[in-house]
Amino acid sequence: MYKPQVFNFNTVDGITKKQLEEHYDLYVGYINKFGEINDLLKQKDSYENPNSTYSTLRSLKKGESYSLNGIILHQLYFGNITGRKSKIHGKILDMINRDFGSYDNFVEMFTNTGLSMRGWVVLIQGEYNGKLRIIGQDSHDDGTVYNGKPILVLDVYEHAYMIDFGIDRKEYIKVFFENINWDVVNKRLEGTKIVSYR
Repeated sequence: MYKPQVFNFNTVDGITKKQLEEHYDLYVGYINKFGEINDLLKQKDSYENPNSTYSTLRSLKKGESYSLNGIILHQLYFGNITGRKSKIHGKILDMINRDFGSYDNFVEMFTNTGLSMRGWVVLIQGEYNGKLRIIGQDSHDDGTVYNGKPILVLDVYEHAYMIDFGIDRKEYIKVFFENINWDVVNKRLEGTKIVSYR
């Protein structure tokens, strides 16, 4: 099944190792819980007495999407803040200028979305038109957009920043931008298939 990915937290500036390691432990917890859920879904009695108000299967399926998206989003988040940080460059800069008017406009919209949401900010590329869009999510499986490829991911749950920043989420988002590995972001743009829907 899933094994925790390894990230080099020594490359992150402005966020302590303690903050990052405790956050990482939470990510590992999602992997463990996802494994438990998958084991339970293999048992025949998990399918008995299905009901949309409450049933074992309903609970397992809700837990499945929550834990799986928790895994994926955390891997994307840690992946885009570790490694070689750099100034924005390449295809992502061209696309941001095209779809948001300027990099400054993008940073403002992304930051303000982060201040408005309870869980995640995700820059996606739509597979239908290739355009970038900033998505706000209150939880792992709330607010996702199908056929939207995650390009840049920010965790704004309190567990991502409270040890270091208290309630100063805006400062945390500023430090997040200072740590973005834009090579990783540009790599995520590669291979996106655009489907015309004219």
